[in-house]
Amino acid sequence: MNRIQAVRGMNDVLPKDSDTWLWFEAVVEDWLAHYGYRNIRMPLVEASQLFRRAIGEATDIVEKEMYSWRDELNQEELTLRPEGTASCVRAAIEHSLLHEGPMRVWYCGPMYRHERPQKGRYRQFHQYGVEALGYAGPDVDAEHIVMCAALWRRLGIGGIRLELNNIGSAAERAKYRSALQKFLRQHIDRLDDDAKRRLDTNPLRTLDSKNPAVREVVAAAPSLMEFLGEASLAHFDALKRLLKSQEIPYQLNARLVRGLDYYNLTVFEWLSDDLGAQGTVCGGGRYDGLFEQLGGKPAPATGFAMGNERLIALLAASGAHRRALSPHVYVVCKGEGAFEYGLAVAELLRKAGYRVLQHAGETSFKSQMSKANASGATCALLIGEDEVRANAVTMKMLREDAGQTSIGRQDILLAVRNAVPNERQDAWLST
Repeated sequence: MNRIQAVRGMNDVLPKDSDTWLWFEAVVEDWLAHYGYRNIRMPLVEASQLFRRAIGEATDIVEKEMYSWRDELNQEELTLRPEGTASCVRAAIEHSLLHEGPMRVWYCGPMYRHERPQKGRYRQFHQYGVEALGYAGPDVDAEHIVMCAALWRRLGIGGIRLELNNIGSAAERAKYRSALQKFLRQHIDRLDDDAKRRLDTNPLRTLDSKNPAVREVVAAAPSLMEFLGEASLAHFDALKRLLKSQEIPYQLNARLVRGLDYYNLTVFEWLSDDLGAQGTVCGGGRYDGLFEQLGGKPAPATGFAMGNERLIALLAASGAHRRALSPHVYVVCKGEGAFEYGLAVAELLRKAGYRVLQHAGETSFKSQMSKANASGATCALLIGEDEVRANAVTMKMLREDAGQTSIGRQDILLAVRNAVPNERQDAWLST
């Protein structure tokens, strides 16, 4: 019989890797709390129309990448979420989250896009999304970029660079769109099939084409900056001043438009050269029109999302692989009544805040001691039939050359407290 395997592009995260994931998530969520962001959780499945309306019908995501189906029972078109911002804004509208004023929120979880799987790009991938809802000024745009720079430092990841652009208002982009279409039609014989297909529906996406021949064409295209009005330029100038004041370096990229139609004004990406073709590890920008576009009252907003897999790949490349905290105590049990007695001792220590790993299965003392040494525990508590009868344990230190000590049950907690060094309970160890 053939083995059933994971769906292509949807990967298992095994214990040897999930330790790094857990450490990464703990760092990120502590970082978010320091900036005053609160957690929001949205469903994995939404109405398909949400993403068509928010992301845009002429985007790659909606045209080719969404996992969508029809629920015949309820006569609904449904989609596994391909990104989080549309869901977050839908929830904010549905539950009137901005009724009492602006709100900073974050979410985390899997997203789904039917792409060709490759390193750094999977069909199920994970993101942290950070959204500032109801904030109009460049100060919050700057806050998001400063936040990201701080996170890279906390994670110990170097070599991530910032690219920045301003894509103006919807009216300004409409004027630019006409000028760009006119230019591209003059060079249509040099465009690839994607660029030709987008010419009438979404010509701005041609600006960030990965095809070298198309990139050569758009290098001579009119610049969107030439079409920006006074207000858009003022917003951009204020953002650049704030970044300069915080010594955040950036590169202006007039071709940066992002892949979603809801953006306006500020857009940015953080990129690494250490990930091959999939160099973007974080991206975002302002989306002031999305609330109204989804049927809510007009409200400004800005946000960004990070690719967890890509950032964790950078952690691994930097040698920052993490392993889980070792147990403080390993409980070795052998003989009649020993396991039951060991359970009670282990729970006593766990209630006091110690990490305890109790051996399971019928094996020899020698085999159990080998596992105790390999576990990284500071000490082992040996429990056999003699210890059960004496209501005691035998303690053996595992990280120093010392003998064994018999300890009465009433003194076990004190003995472990003296044996185990003080440490932060949330510390993680590099390997």
